[in-house]
Amino acid sequence: MAHDAALPHDDHAHADPKGFIHRWVMSTNHKDIGTMYLVFSLTMFFIGGLFAMGIRAELFKPGMQLMQPYFFNELTTMHALVMIFGAIMPGFVGLANWMIPMQIGAPDMALPRMNNLSFWILPFAFVLLLSTFFLPGGAPAAGWTMYPPLVLQGGDDVAFMVFSIHLMGISSIMGAINIIATILNMRAPGMDLLKMPLFCWSWLITAFLLLAVMPVLAGAVTMLLTDKFFGTSFFNAGGGGDPVLYQHVFWFFGHPEVYIMILPAFGLISEIIPTFARKPIFGYKAMVYAIACIAFLSFIVWSHHMFTVGLPIGSELFFMYATMLIAVPTGVKVFNWVTTMWRGSMTFETPMLWAIAFVILFTIGGFSGVMMALVPADFQYNQTYFIVAHFHYVLVTGAAFAIIAAVYYWLPKWSGHMYSEFWGKVHFWNSAIWVNVLFFPQHFLGLAGMPRRIPDYNVAFADFNMVSSIGGFLFGATQLVFVGVIIHCVFFSKVRAPAKVWEGAHGLEWTLSSPPPHHSFVTPPVIDNSVLAHGDVMH
Repeated sequence: MAHDAALPHDDHAHADPKGFIHRWVMSTNHKDIGTMYLVFSLTMFFIGGLFAMGIRAELFKPGMQLMQPYFFNELTTMHALVMIFGAIMPGFVGLANWMIPMQIGAPDMALPRMNNLSFWILPFAFVLLLSTFFLPGGAPAAGWTMYPPLVLQGGDDVAFMVFSIHLMGISSIMGAINIIATILNMRAPGMDLLKMPLFCWSWLITAFLLLAVMPVLAGAVTMLLTDKFFGTSFFNAGGGGDPVLYQHVFWFFGHPEVYIMILPAFGLISEIIPTFARKPIFGYKAMVYAIACIAFLSFIVWSHHMFTVGLPIGSELFFMYATMLIAVPTGVKVFNWVTTMWRGSMTFETPMLWAIAFVILFTIGGFSGVMMALVPADFQYNQTYFIVAHFHYVLVTGAAFAIIAAVYYWLPKWSGHMYSEFWGKVHFWNSAIWVNVLFFPQHFLGLAGMPRRIPDYNVAFADFNMVSSIGGFLFGATQLVFVGVIIHCVFFSKVRAPAKVWEGAHGLEWTLSSPPPHHSFVTPPVIDNSVLAHGDVMH
């Protein structure tokens, strides 16, 4: 490979592979693998969304309408597992595959064959997980947290779920190793770490989080597996184990996992806002340090998910203060985004609308998070719909909105064609309205005391549930517009995209043609160090 790289050839010397199998199944090209991740993510987004539609249809009015309570619990569990491990995380990995080599001036990812394997593990993992619906006893029904002893009351689905989670974890670890190796070893000459785009920084830090916590999850679910099938008692109080031990181990993975799903979003928003504000990002180094601080703090706050299990008062105080501390670097990021927009020459193309919505709605999710960090208040919020409202504001209007913003931002670069700005804005405004109709009433339901994960409820909760369900159906239907915009742009759009799609855009990816050549930078770009911090580069 080193010998091949030394041969003189231009950007197009590596012709596109011939044939469907060679192009996609055997692909080692970062763009093709990135595309497969994004298509997989979108597919899982709709499968998980169908599960959510089932949940909201059952909750449309009091009483049991459509399904048995156990099937309702299966839907809530599978909705969460599919959305977290199938939609959000692969979406970010797909964006990393597409953009990181182009942003750092590399020809491809550092470990292309491992890149192929890390993707192809995922479809098998999710076939394994979704097949549990057809097993005797049905799918997992103990929530995505898989708490014992409840999860151990399942049947064969426990083994299928554990093996599929192992496969997802292996895929994540390989992806993380690949991203770290690419960023640390393949930057163009002159691109110091503190001159990289913030999206690359956010993924470098996220990749280390993944390496640290995916093995912890693997250990936790393996202990569940042996408790269920091999007679061990890690979490069985009758055999000397402790179910709360599982919660500690799970949330030591689970809380950094929350940041694995939001730090890349911070990086994406930090790319989009400066472009449409036509200003460099305010406080670049502060943004990098804030991402690093959030990542570090994410390891020492896990028990805020467990305030009601009977922790000692000292532990509750520690985890309360540590959790509130995370608001500081997060506040730095929100301040810097707003300050970047302040007095900028702003225009409101579709990616910018999604980015602004992200800043506003993610901040709402952050505020409710600070509320839940307070131990005495959390005793009221815990296991109610207030929690559901909080994490959906963080994960839907946070992570999912950022992925959608990034797709609109780079889709012309990827496809070589412009999408319909009109339909992009139809998609945005409908999503922004209905997502609030869907999730905001859930704060009030939680404060009124409605427990989460229940298929039936008191008639006093009926009105807000009906409003929430209507918002859910319309938000879900709106996402079909997104699919239409993408298909039209890629296959039918007649408007060619220039190399620099957005007037205010900076960075190496905008020096390549649209669509980019099969290998991004066969010859490393020459970088003008004096202005790279502001994103200006030259060949």
